[in-house]
Amino acid sequence: MKRLAFLAGILALAAPLAVGQTSTWVSDPMHSEVDFSITHMSVSKVHGRFGAVNATIVYNESDPTKSSVTATIGVATVDTGVAQRDNDLKSDHFFNVASMPTATFTSTSVAREGNKLSVTGNLTLHGVTKPVVLDVEGPATPVPGQGGKLHSGFSATTSFDRTAFGIAPTFPTAMLGDEVKLDIELEVVKQ
Repeated sequence: MKRLAFLAGILALAAPLAVGQTSTWVSDPMHSEVDFSITHMSVSKVHGRFGAVNATIVYNESDPTKSSVTATIGVATVDTGVAQRDNDLKSDHFFNVASMPTATFTSTSVAREGNKLSVTGNLTLHGVTKPVVLDVEGPATPVPGQGGKLHSGFSATTSFDRTAFGIAPTFPTAMLGDEVKLDIELEVVKQ
């Protein structure tokens, strides 16, 4: 009887492993950011960043296409290195952070393309939700960090049309490019 109970206990512990290994990873706020660039007056690019990024990744090690990600970006943390421009970006001319202080991303599907991932999801920015596709590199090989928790990393890029999200719709393309490019860097900690 003891042998049967022991065998049942081992099977109960092994069952979740047979289904697929999933783990939850949460972004490290001190080492994660979203950088952006946009063309100014058709001659140069303006760069900036959003420093407040909170992401959660549920990663399936055996089949990354079964993974998911959710993220919240603090738009009010916009920083281009020029205080006057940052204040203008926070105003109702652009992001209107008084009413819409965050942007969100929720994945809807993940596809593997060679050694990279393509993550499709819904970006909500400036009160508008549109689908975007992230080209993702990662995860980086995990390494132990403070407290012994594993750290890893993901890098992603995407672009979107600012006018589709209602951002500065009265600014002509010759003054402010329509395409916004995003570079996302996430350092994540295994929970």
